[in-house]
Amino acid sequence: MKRRQFLNAASALAVGGQMVATKAQAQGTVEGPSPEPDVFGFEEVAALAADRATRIYKQPVAEQVGSFADLDYDQYRAIRFRPEMDPLNGRGGFGLDLLPPGAIFYEPVNISIVRNGVPQKLGFDPHMLEFDSSQFPDGADLETTGDMGWSGFRLRTMLNKPGVMDEFLVFQGATYFRAVARGTLYGLSGRGLAIKTGSPDGEEFPLFTDFWIHEPTDNSGTIRIHAMLDSKSVTGAYQFDVNPGAVTMMKTRVALFPRIDLRETGLAPLTSMFWFGPAGRRGVDDYRPAVHDSDGLQMHTGAGQALWRSLSSPSKLQIASFVDRNPRGFGLIQRKRDFEDYQDAEAMYHLRPSAWIEPEEAWGEGEIRLVEIPVENEFNDNVVSYWVPKEPMAKDKRHEFHYRLSFAALPPNDLPLAKIRQVRSGRSINSETMRSYIVDFDLSLFSEDMPESKVTTSAGEIIHAYLKPLPEQQVLRLAFEYEPGNADLADLQAVLTNKEGVALSETWMARWTA
Repeated sequence: MKRRQFLNAASALAVGGQMVATKAQAQGTVEGPSPEPDVFGFEEVAALAADRATRIYKQPVAEQVGSFADLDYDQYRAIRFRPEMDPLNGRGGFGLDLLPPGAIFYEPVNISIVRNGVPQKLGFDPHMLEFDSSQFPDGADLETTGDMGWSGFRLRTMLNKPGVMDEFLVFQGATYFRAVARGTLYGLSGRGLAIKTGSPDGEEFPLFTDFWIHEPTDNSGTIRIHAMLDSKSVTGAYQFDVNPGAVTMMKTRVALFPRIDLRETGLAPLTSMFWFGPAGRRGVDDYRPAVHDSDGLQMHTGAGQALWRSLSSPSKLQIASFVDRNPRGFGLIQRKRDFEDYQDAEAMYHLRPSAWIEPEEAWGEGEIRLVEIPVENEFNDNVVSYWVPKEPMAKDKRHEFHYRLSFAALPPNDLPLAKIRQVRSGRSINSETMRSYIVDFDLSLFSEDMPESKVTTSAGEIIHAYLKPLPEQQVLRLAFEYEPGNADLADLQAVLTNKEGVALSETWMARWTA
């Protein structure tokens, strides 16, 4: 089962929905000339979240009944939202599908459309769904299901072809969401917040309990979504301004209201999958050369460094921290974009998007944290990255953050440094205790003056490091051997510099474990 399946069961807290409904009803019953309605926006959601944070969190209980009970994967996929019931109906170039409960999606959420500044709740109605007769030969029970609530929603637009409304964004399950850009397929996920990820005490999964989707009023290509987060440790208000295209940009605003002093809490988390690649195939018997949704964690530090941390599938849980001040950006990247890199005609891993986080203000001191979890197949998300502030977020205070999250083939506005093209690793032919590494850098940025290499390790010894240009492949190959000695774990680094020591490439990083 996927990690994202192990989410806390929840039902939507009624406070937000009740307040919104009351406001809309009150405005709808005014006789005579109607006053200008208050525009429902971020501060209204923040007020609801702040109020909820003063209350004791209760674990909601949800029950799936009737035709929605005990659905398997195929049965759940056989339930589809009727296109003619689309609440947006093409306004602003967008379509909206409401997603049913069932299978692993048992947390109901409140979903509202905001029209002319007024939220209108979209109540659960099974008549808005169609049930494929191949999975429901006796039809579906539409009368005894009650108000179980929707499990999430997806948005559509003409992303790839004129006249074709492609799905580009889906919110479903806890605070997980996925997005695609033009020419890409779903892969890694974004999340609202990460709490105690990788902790021996167990991870806490917050929930998006309420969504407000604003009906577009123009053809700007942007749609606004507000969301409310809740968990036993924190509540939060979110705003996503989403502009799909060659880069699907989600401009994000967050206000958190902790119930406790928040430590080990990750902002702008991303979740992905890495099973194996050319640098490590430990215990893998598979025809494909690589299987992953992302192959590296890319970072632009506040000091201007460009870092590339190769991902792995470790035998034991691994946590790496990269201390920084005011990071410029970070993300989980799928850099290898050719079919030949994967040879998978079904999963099409070469079309999976990358995701890039850019803070819009100074985030101060903290660390980018990378969690890598052991995995035995491609069906488990096992990589998480996020920003952890150095200082805890104090309870009973408002903590606000702004950032841009982009989904695209590769990060926009990258730095003009030589990129790592490929990493390979295997047992050395010179010694059974040593390991050989090959790191290929992009050759196109180098002239006749070849750079120098600097290779270091936190434990053990680097041996026989040398550079070799491969003009036909347009790569500059760094080769070296690593002797661990008595080490059980080591962090390796390599960078190409000029004679003055100025970096001409990204700094490659990887973790070796015994």
